[in-house]
Amino acid sequence: MAVTVDLLKRKETNFVLWRPGASDFTPALFIGSIDFLPPASGKFKLENFKEITLTQPDSQFPELWEIPAASCGLEEGKVYFYWFKVRNTEPFDAANSKQVIYCTDPLAYTIDRRFRAPVPQNVPTGLTGISSFDPAGITLYRGGKLIPCDPGNPEAPNGVVVDLGSDPSPATLPSNNKLVIYELPTRWTRITSRDSIEIGNGTFQDVLALLVPELSAPTFPTVAALNNRAHLVELGINALELLPPADSEQSEKWGYGTSNYFAADFELGFPASKPGPTASFDLANMIKTCHGKGIRVFKDTVMAFATGTSIRNVNFLDFFVHWDSGDPEQAGRNGFGGDLIKYAFAVSGYDPVSGSKTTLFPSRAFLKAYLFHWMTYYHVDGLRLDSVNNIKNFDFLQEVKDLSRAIWKDRGGRDDNFLVVGESIPIQQAMLEQKRLDSLWNEEFKNIVKPAVVGRNAEGEQSFEQCVRKMIDCRILGFQDGSQAINYITSHDVEGTGAERLYTFLDFNGVFKKEQRAKLAFVCLLTAVGIPMILSGEEFVDEMDLDIFKIPEARNDDERRDIRDFRKQVDPVNFSRLDDEWRRRVFFYVARLVKFRTQSEALAVNDTDFIHVDFEEGKRVLAWKRGSGDNIVVVVANFSDWGTAEPGNPNSKYVVPNWPGLPSGKKWREITQERDVPVQWAGKEPLFPWEAKVYAAV
Repeated sequence: MAVTVDLLKRKETNFVLWRPGASDFTPALFIGSIDFLPPASGKFKLENFKEITLTQPDSQFPELWEIPAASCGLEEGKVYFYWFKVRNTEPFDAANSKQVIYCTDPLAYTIDRRFRAPVPQNVPTGLTGISSFDPAGITLYRGGKLIPCDPGNPEAPNGVVVDLGSDPSPATLPSNNKLVIYELPTRWTRITSRDSIEIGNGTFQDVLALLVPELSAPTFPTVAALNNRAHLVELGINALELLPPADSEQSEKWGYGTSNYFAADFELGFPASKPGPTASFDLANMIKTCHGKGIRVFKDTVMAFATGTSIRNVNFLDFFVHWDSGDPEQAGRNGFGGDLIKYAFAVSGYDPVSGSKTTLFPSRAFLKAYLFHWMTYYHVDGLRLDSVNNIKNFDFLQEVKDLSRAIWKDRGGRDDNFLVVGESIPIQQAMLEQKRLDSLWNEEFKNIVKPAVVGRNAEGEQSFEQCVRKMIDCRILGFQDGSQAINYITSHDVEGTGAERLYTFLDFNGVFKKEQRAKLAFVCLLTAVGIPMILSGEEFVDEMDLDIFKIPEARNDDERRDIRDFRKQVDPVNFSRLDDEWRRRVFFYVARLVKFRTQSEALAVNDTDFIHVDFEEGKRVLAWKRGSGDNIVVVVANFSDWGTAEPGNPNSKYVVPNWPGLPSGKKWREITQERDVPVQWAGKEPLFPWEAKVYAAV
């Protein structure tokens, strides 16, 4: 039976409000439209707004309020802006319970931050109407239904509707064991003509310019690397993880504080050069374009906490932990300045998923509806769950995995081309052992590879050889399969020593010539067991534009939290650095490895054998073989200043004993330099300081 969500089915023809917390207050819909004055000016006015009282359609569900759209006097084919009128439930001040506000629909598919909630009228005696400043929800009324859409603009006054009808079948997308994921922040920078740094949002339309050569990036039109070329296609990645695309009020950060779960981020859908916001359409178009190029799209999902969501006004205590109440769900969790979500609070009532009366956990039901929407409306084909240690509920994680996999199968996907990935630092292998999640971020890879390329053991490790073994074969760390580990040199969490971008890490460690060390790090990443992930910019050795150590002192807890978040989300990607010649060399080097990784059968399996270790005379040379039978890859890596004689000397060679035999009918090809290697030379070539060679039997 296909997976459905009853609450979202109701929402197709009704304005629906679920679980308002003030039992003595009747909620209402506040709705109206806008007119452009004149159409070409881009100016507009709100008009014809009215309040319509919500009703309870079923006596057994007193927590469910709605009004049929057909009863609201709406005009066919018109875009409407709306809020819900509720009594505030924030528990932090006694005066809050006396406040009446217009708030954003928690289920709004699109929001518009240009329009903020006014002060409510017709407030009952004893209560006070105030403005919540919540953004408007948006919907299109057509054919008796409420259609998700982007708000109108002078060029499209009747709204913009998503069309994914030509999206390729999920069955055509690449399998987990051949993925290379690209983690893309939504804050980008550029170097100006005066060598200063300007920061802006990398919108969904800017991302599209990374995929389609004919497009230019609207926010960064002067950055050559983003125009007349398709950066991601040239790099060869086949999975894109855009940092949280759901709407967030944190417009100058990376969106790890979701405000409107069902809506695409308003700022990312509104480049400054465009006449109006089109977040839903732009995101869907970007995803469809990715799929057409064989690229999967992972949704980065934040479910441990929320920031600035209207749910805190609608019903705070059903959904969030009250930090000052001794709630046991707070223990051992960090909301990073947001509201921690409750996961163990159960009630009896209407279940938004099944539509029946049952015992349920409100926040779990809400978030499952949210994931259903993103998987069926936007066609995302993988989930990355942020900070699962702060969700701290294994049962819910398994519910997410099981539900999303069922939705994926309904859409025609395969078991082997979908993943639910968790970020847990430190790594909690029990989540995999108990099958709560499919995969985890492997933070240990980062902790090993960076010290390795400057010739050091990872912290707490006594053996350099053992460090490399753990780095290349994640099964030594406890993973059972390569699809369970997401390996990375750097992630978006760039705060702290060892977490910063590779360029900056090498700089801090006195490495002046960074090109060779970067190439060595990427050989390790792209030939290791596990799914490689590249933080945007690392493929051309981008550097930190902002000083993560130069931060102001905090005067109070709020400032201290803000500073911590500033450090955590401090470094946007700077594509203009790709103009540097040495960085272009690294980019093309990495691209060769990425394209090989996505096609190689030898790197798609777990088989790994270290065939050579040489620590004599100052050397740190290791060789490992991946794959078996006719599909093998051999890597020879030098983690030291030692090297063979000068280039061009025919006697300058390094011999790897026990070199594997060449499978019948194949030849050796060295991938990083794209050259065929005579069989008598394989394993007997020059080896220079901090160099790695990748030989494949092809």
